[in-house]
This record gives sequence, structure tokens and C-alpha cells, in this order.
Amino acid sequence: MEDDDGQDYVDKSRVLNVRPLRCLAPIFPSTPSFPSFPHPQASSPFMCPPPAGHFPPGFASFYPFSGYLDSHNMQTPMPFGFNGSIPAVPINSFRSGANGDAGSSGRSSRNPGPSQYEEEEGYSDWVHVNDGEDSSKAATKKKRIPKRARARSGQDINVASSDVDVDAMVDKIVESFNLMDFDTFKRADGDKDSVGYIRMIYDLLRRKLSQIEDSKESTPGVTRRPDLRAGTILMNKGIRTNVKKRIGVVPGVEVGDIFFFRMEMCLVGLHAPIMAGIDYMGLKVSQDEEPVAVSIVSSGGYEDNSEDADVLVYSGQGGNINNKGMEITDQKLERGNLALEKSLHRGNEVRVIRGVKDIANPTGKIYVYDGLYKIQESWVDKGKSGCNVFKYKLVRLSGQPEAYTVWKSVQQWKDGSTARVGVISHDLTSGAESIPVSLVNDVDDEKWPSNFTYYPGLKYSKPVNSNESSTGCGCHGGCLAGNSSCPCIQRNGGNLPYTTNGVLVSQKPLIHECGSSCICPPNCKNRVCQSGLKIRLEVFKTKDKGWGLRSWDPIRSGAFICEYGGEVTDITSAEELRCVNDDDYIFYATRTNQSGQGFLNASNETLKIPFPLIINAKHAGNVARFMNHSCSPNVFWQPVLRENSKECDLHIVFYAYRHIPPMTELTYSYGIVPPDRADQRRKKCLCGSAKCLGYFY
Repeated sequence: MEDDDGQDYVDKSRVLNVRPLRCLAPIFPSTPSFPSFPHPQASSPFMCPPPAGHFPPGFASFYPFSGYLDSHNMQTPMPFGFNGSIPAVPINSFRSGANGDAGSSGRSSRNPGPSQYEEEEGYSDWVHVNDGEDSSKAATKKKRIPKRARARSGQDINVASSDVDVDAMVDKIVESFNLMDFDTFKRADGDKDSVGYIRMIYDLLRRKLSQIEDSKESTPGVTRRPDLRAGTILMNKGIRTNVKKRIGVVPGVEVGDIFFFRMEMCLVGLHAPIMAGIDYMGLKVSQDEEPVAVSIVSSGGYEDNSEDADVLVYSGQGGNINNKGMEITDQKLERGNLALEKSLHRGNEVRVIRGVKDIANPTGKIYVYDGLYKIQESWVDKGKSGCNVFKYKLVRLSGQPEAYTVWKSVQQWKDGSTARVGVISHDLTSGAESIPVSLVNDVDDEKWPSNFTYYPGLKYSKPVNSNESSTGCGCHGGCLAGNSSCPCIQRNGGNLPYTTNGVLVSQKPLIHECGSSCICPPNCKNRVCQSGLKIRLEVFKTKDKGWGLRSWDPIRSGAFICEYGGEVTDITSAEELRCVNDDDYIFYATRTNQSGQGFLNASNETLKIPFPLIINAKHAGNVARFMNHSCSPNVFWQPVLRENSKECDLHIVFYAYRHIPPMTELTYSYGIVPPDRADQRRKKCLCGSAKCLGYFY
């Protein structure tokens, strides 16, 4: 596939007016050196080039048809940043219900209907709208319109029509990532850094949009999709990587990586379609071209057999389904099915992404990149409805890191079908936490952290007076995002710091949570870090860094992990411990320049610590004391002040810096000491990161 990498990128979000397809103006001939744009006053005769065919001489392709042509015909040069993976909307989605039930619309078994797509993404993507006829009529005409189409047409009051300047917000986020080195080559072929940047930008933008949407009144029958909105914005601006479709490994994407939204996979080039389960491309064979599969998504919503961690029996696409999800026609050997069949004979590698249920979101999915497979055989089987369904057996290539196998193992530990090897204690906390924390050592004979008592929170030996007088909120039912009169929301800059599902939107100098002076209930959306652990953690013995901490559960970027528990001490006591080299479990909130922390902070503001908090967790503390240092951390800390009119109730809270797969060690940067304390001893760093500095304080 050829990419027009030499041309200057054009920000399509500023050029194109996003409107429904029926409003598109004709495309008229242009000069060879300039692209075609609609021109109502032009005198040239109207021609309508078919989206699936070639453009006549004198006509240039335009988005979205350019991406479509490039990915199917492999001849039309593609505008930079697009490769046929646009968030397409099935034409049959717009069919009126008056013409028959949705089941006869011809949706394929891999192009899910309402209930299936809701299960895929954790959102309901379909709503009913009135066509303008009298609503009193029994036969009111309704349309099933995907949210993507409504967002583009402006029918839905979204961020674009609000007071928020989304373009300015996006530019600010991109600027904070300092992407000056993110050149054309990294867009075409990424690496670990570029993939990480794209995913962080996407997730930060998605959370910002969620925060804006949460502050609006909900509209009955309308489900907001900030995940699709954020992805569309970034794609239109060319903020993506690995735009060229390819067989095999995707640069920068590692086996075991997890994704909470299919749009994430699209932006980094892992799997282009945001709905279809089969992604394929064309390859030249002599004078002809044939499709080959490059990736598949098995999300558990179809007749796939995924019980074996290394073998997947995958069902094809194309059979029409009714509104009950039952196939009513036989599948055909075309499109994705044909691509899988060709890949069987060619023997090319196929990327497999497995979808698993998100335990934190009953309707959501988490997508696990399980590595490269090869198709071993295919056959036609009878589906549950009696129709013919294509089946493909894929076998995982050996020598790859474990991914889906880890998920299977954790599930077996949880349900008790398999015992966890090396368990010393099933609950290190002795019931102090609502969720048990396992203690595991399969490395040596050490049985317990020495001289340690578990304590879940902070112990203040004496109260710390607050320098500011404040009043708690009076939100009886809990703080609401759109309540501008709530004093707690006002202290956070006018917005709740968390999304509806409790994910931190972005790092702030200081987060103000509700506290003892507030009358809101314990489940208030502004009390996220006050109800203890929410994920299943494990303290384990590492090979060379002592004890460490990891999670049995996947952790979403921005999710609360734990706070730093222990005894609040003063600088004099901390200095005495440092002088005798006994400060391994001392946390200094005054340390700065946390590695990677700015990526969640679009404003790059420095942390605001009300007083120099120092915590000693040597003899009494919680799981946070076991987190090791890394020069490339996946966790960051944030000061959180709980509302208390009598004293300063400051806490140090840890959040996920990025999506963290199960059984991945949790690490954070121990920070840099102030220049006047540079005489402090350094320790050799064993984090193993490619960006390791070789030492930490």
C-alpha cells in the first residue's frame, strides 16, 4: 500500500464542515496540483464517482472515500493519516422501521445490532428519534441512528455545539505532550513511545469530553459516546500512528497490551474497524489482488470457541441476523471470510485480540492483544439457527509472551479451581481491607515482611491546622457534575475531578475531595479514594528488588489504586532515620519531577502541597509501601485534600498512569530531591526500563 507521506498534513477537522452525507456538495474537477473541494458555483459538469471504484481523470479522492479506495483497491494515494479505518456507519443503520423490522435490514453477524454493540463497548450506541411526524400516531416512524452519525450531523447537542472550544482543548493537550518529534515517519510506522503518546492523548481527551458531558443534563434515549468523539477528532487531525496496514507485528504494540475501547486499537494501527471483527488488506498476486486477514477481534458475543488459551475457533461474518441475534441467512465466502480463507492458504500471521468482560463495568469489554496466530483449518458448520457459518481454527505461535493465558489463570485463582503457587497468606491485611491482598513468594524462603503491621490509612499523631477556612458541601444525594453552586466543585475549578465511573480526568496541583465537613453520602462521586481498595492486589517477592506490588485485575488509566498509608512524621524524625540509612519506607511529598507524571496534566501545573507531608510506613502501613521505583512508571501519585473545617486532612493517593494488564508490577517514580538536598545517597536502580537513569533516591 502506498502512502502519500511526502505531502503536508492538512487538519481535516478545520477544513471540512462535518455534516450528514445527504448535505455533501458535488465534487468538481480540480487542477492537478490541488485537491478537489465542493464548489457550488463551479460551472463544471457534475459527476458522481462511485466510492468503491476509481476516480476519473481530473478528480481527486477525498475523505472518507480516499481511505476506502486505498484500503481496497490499493491504487489511489491516501491522504496522510487515513488508511481505510474510518469509523464507518453501516448504510442499513439508516433504514426506516416503517420498511420492516430491523432484523431484515441485512446486518451481518459481525456487524452487531443494538444489544450486541452495547456489549462490545459498554455503551448503548443506538437511539430512537422521531422523523418529524405527529408523535400521537401509533405508527410513528423511527430510525435507528448510530451515535457516530448523529455526532457528525450535529443532531446531538455535543461538545462541538457547547461553550467549550474543543479544538483549543485538543491543541493544549497535544502541546503538553511536546510532539515536535512526532513526524511523518512515526505516523506511518510507530514505536513504543509514539503508541504510548497516542494512547495517552486519546484517553486524556476522552476523559475531558466525559467530564464535559457529565456536567450536562442527560437527554432521554441518548447515550453519549466520548470514546468515539475523541477518536474522530484525533483521526481528523492526523494524530495517530501505524497508519499503514500490515501483516504481523505492529510497531510499538506489545503482546498483552489491553484496550478499553476499540477506537484505541484503530488509532495505533492494531485493528482498523471499530465495529467489524475482521480486518483485512489487499495483496498483489501476479496481475490480480486478493484479500488477506491481518487481525480479528473475538469478543465472546458470537459462536466462537475460546476456551483454549492457545487455540481459537472463530466464526465468520456476513450472515443476516434478526432482532434476536439469530442468523437468518447462510454466510458467504466474501469480504472478511474470503480474507481468512486466503490467509489459511497463504499461511500469513493474523493478529488476535480477545475481548473479556470488564468486571468494573458489566456492559463493557476489555480487549487483550494476544499476539500472532496462524489459521490451521476452516470448515462450514451449522449455527444455532441452522444456517451455514464459516469456522476458522487459529493456533497461537510459540515463543510469545503470555497474555490471554494470564487472564485465564487469574480467573481460576478467583473461582478456586486452581491454587495460586507460592501463597503465604491469602489476606495480608487480616480483614483491614474490604478486598483481600495476597502475599506470595515463589522466589526464596522469606515468609513475611519484617516488623510490619498493616494499617490502611494515615495516622496523624497530632492535628495539622488548616490555613484556609472552608465550608463543606450540602449535597444530600451526592455532588453532581453540573452543580456550580457546590463549594467542593468550586474548589476543583468548577468541575468534578472524576468522571462518572470514578476515573481521574487529569492530574491537578491539588484535588479537593468531600470530607467530614460535608453531608454528602459515602458513595458521592467526589469521595473516590475514601472507600478502600477496589481491585484485587498481590504483594509478591521479586527476584532482585525485595517485595513488590501487582494486581490480579486490569486497571484503567486514571483509576484509583490506593493511598499511601502510614504514620505522619516530622522532618526531624525523618532526618534521623536518613542518617542511619533507615529511610526506605519514608515518603516525602516535597519531592518533585515525577517521571511521566506530566502526561496526565494538560496544564503542566506543579503540585500544591498545603504543608510538607512526610509519611513513615516502616512499621505500620498499607500496600503502597511495597511499590517499587521505576524510571518508566505505570502509577503516579497525587495530593488529595479532604474537606475538613477543623484541620488539614491531606492524603497521598495513587492512580494508574496508563492501562495496566493483570499481574503487571505497579511502580511509581520516587522523584527528585530538591537541589539543596542533592547530597542524599543514591541507590542503584534495577527497574530494567529502557529509560532507566541507573539510580534513584
